[in-house]
Amino acid sequence: MAAIVNYGIGNLFSVKKGFERAGFRVVVSNDKEVLKGSDVIVLPGVGSHKAAIANMTSLGIVDVIKEVDNFKFGICLGMQLLYEESEEGGLKGLGILKGKVIRLRGVPKVPHMGWNTVVGESPLLEGLSGEYFYFAHSYYKEYEGRKEEEAVSDYEGVKITALVCSGKVCATQFHPEKSYVNGVRLLKNFYTYARR
Repeated sequence: MAAIVNYGIGNLFSVKKGFERAGFRVVVSNDKEVLKGSDVIVLPGVGSHKAAIANMTSLGIVDVIKEVDNFKFGICLGMQLLYEESEEGGLKGLGILKGKVIRLRGVPKVPHMGWNTVVGESPLLEGLSGEYFYFAHSYYKEYEGRKEEEAVSDYEGVKITALVCSGKVCATQFHPEKSYVNGVRLLKNFYTYARR
């Protein structure tokens, strides 16, 4: 079962539909016991880093998300929440991944909105490297070639970490649930990955 965390913001309906299309049984919840009992905790995208962390803190679910030994999948903002800190809002992140999220600079347009290619080697990208996915974000984790940074996207010369996967923690800066056929294929690949 995949539990999509309802922390008061985010595109919960489309994320739920995307995971259902990939074969997951899905529940939307912020109940600690439901999150603990799930196979996958999904952190959805859309919204502000500060509001998401503040809401999760007030719900008392930060430690649950950090400490349970199940799979985690972050989408856009959800990916950014997994890092130690972000320039957006001034609150620390979950610290599950090492690094800092920064604002897009030196590009013609912020936010980065639209289709862009994602290139890399990852079990989640099987048959999909070089394909287009949908992005909508103003902050990002700079691509540094770390082992867990399994895919990159280039936005006007800025190298964006597009996909991370390290053990039971995977995340995308793009929105698979808005990326049509490619997004469903990626989530199906994650479904296979999480069942190994």
